Amino acid sequence: MTKLLIMTSAYTESLSRLIEEFGRLPGIGEKTAERLAFHILKARDDEAMRLAEAIRDVKNNIKRCEICFNFSEAAVCQICSDPRRDKSLICVVEQPKDIISLEKTSACKWIYHVLGGHIAPLEGIEPGDLTIEQLVARVRAGQVKEVVMATNPNMAGDGTTLYISSLLRTTGVKITRLARGLPTGSSIEYASGKMLADAIIGRQELE
Repeated sequence: MTKLLIMTSAYTESLSRLIEEFGRLPGIGEKTAERLAFHILKARDDEAMRLAEAIRDVKNNIKRCEICFNFSEAAVCQICSDPRRDKSLICVVEQPKDIISLEKTSACKWIYHVLGGHIAPLEGIEPGDLTIEQLVARVRAGQVKEVVMATNPNMAGDGTTLYISSLLRTTGVKITRLARGLPTGSSIEYASGKMLADAIIGRQELE
């Protein structure tokens, strides 16, 4: 952030700090950070405070669902507590944002399990760093008939799917994955709704 600090040295300490904090956000460059800071500076007090309160509430109120590890403001998330969901189907995703993408298709009637990432030994991410053990426990509890693997269609995602599948083989549950209408090397987050819907409907059983 040294570049930002030099660029903003003519501003007041508070404004420079705000610009620097905006500049830490992903996808925000120096010019955009400046524009956002000046927007906050010129905004009405109540408008600026609403933003500050929204940030505070997100940090204070959001936790992980104790069942699926999705983001939630209650102990159990809205999806897990929805009686209309098919509890016999668990869709396994890497991150909560993948659930948002899948839910936008309106083709999902299942519940979810958020791994918290993918297995990547070179990045220091081992199976024990994810919620794989909790997933296996959910499946062994006996209600589950099918596990849909919806990890990203890349090397790390596929490796994670294979590892989890090997652990679940002895449970007797059906294990499927989203159809490969999804481009290899892509992320579920960036796939179109139509593409995801086709992948959901055409999911394939793992060999």
